[in-house]
Amino acid sequence: MSLKVAIQGIESSFHHQAVQKLFPNEEINLLTCDSFEKVTTAVNNSNADFGVIAIENTIVGSILPNYGLIDAGNFEILAETVLNIQMYVMALESESIHDIKEIHSHPVALLQCRDYLQKFPPQFKVIEGKDTASEAKRIKNQNLTGVAAIAGKQVAEKFGLKILDSNIQDIKENHTRFVLLGKKEKQSIRQADKASLKFVLDHNVGSLGNVLSLLTTFNINLTKIQSLPIVGKPWQYAFFVDVVFEEENFFFEVVEMLKKTVKELKILGVYKQDETHAQAQFSNAILNGK
Repeated sequence: MSLKVAIQGIESSFHHQAVQKLFPNEEINLLTCDSFEKVTTAVNNSNADFGVIAIENTIVGSILPNYGLIDAGNFEILAETVLNIQMYVMALESESIHDIKEIHSHPVALLQCRDYLQKFPPQFKVIEGKDTASEAKRIKNQNLTGVAAIAGKQVAEKFGLKILDSNIQDIKENHTRFVLLGKKEKQSIRQADKASLKFVLDHNVGSLGNVLSLLTTFNINLTKIQSLPIVGKPWQYAFFVDVVFEEENFFFEVVEMLKKTVKELKILGVYKQDETHAQAQFSNAILNGK
C-alpha cells in the first residue's frame, strides 16, 4: 500500500527529493501542491497521509510563514531531513547563457542566488514562480527561448534541459531543512532525540533568560530559536525553538518544569534528528570551541 505525501512543487523538485530521503523504502503517491498552505491543508483534512515542507535554509534563514502553518495545523512534526542544495541555471538545448533575458524560480531559490543574479544587466528580468521544477518544466513544454530556470541538477535531467551554469548559490555549502508533518497516531520513528517547541512569555524582566537557564541546567541543547509576532497582539511574540536531548523520558520531565516557567507552551513535535544535520551541528560546536 502506497503512502500519499503532499509537497509544495512537482516531481523531481527538492521537496520530492526530501520525500525520497524520508521514505527510502516506501511506495509513494505524491500529492503536488502549488503552495505550502495547501500542503498543510491536505494533511489537516486527511487528503494526504503526510506533508513535507521546507522550514529553513542556511543562506536565506527561517521560512517564517511555514512556522505559522505548523503552529496552526492539527498535526505535529514527525521527522526532519536536510538536503545539500546546489543550484543550476537551465534552459532549452538551443540556448546559451548569453541568450537568456529572464530567469524564473521559486522565491526562496532566487534569494539563495542573489549575488549571482546581481551580475546580470538591469534589463534582465528575475521572475518569481511556483517552484523550481515547475518553472523548468514550463520552459520545456512551451519551448520558451530566452528564458532560463534555477533548479536542481535532477530537474534538468528530468525535463531534458541544458545546464548553462552550475553551483550558483551564494554559499557553496547550502542546506535546506525539511520537516515531515502528520497526525500523531501515524508516528513510527526511532527513539526521539529532538523536539520543536513553541512558547509565549509574560512581559517580565528575565523571562526568556529563565527558560534558557532551565534548559542549560538540565543539559537540553538549544539548537535554534526564532521569534514570530502573535497575530492580533501588537508587539507580543511567540518563540519557536528546537532542542536536542539524550533521554526522551527526561526531556518530558523538563517540559513539565518548563510549563511552570512560561505563559503558554506547545510541543510541535518530538522526533529523530537527521543524522547528517546532527554531525554538522557537532562540527560547528567544535569549531566554536564548545
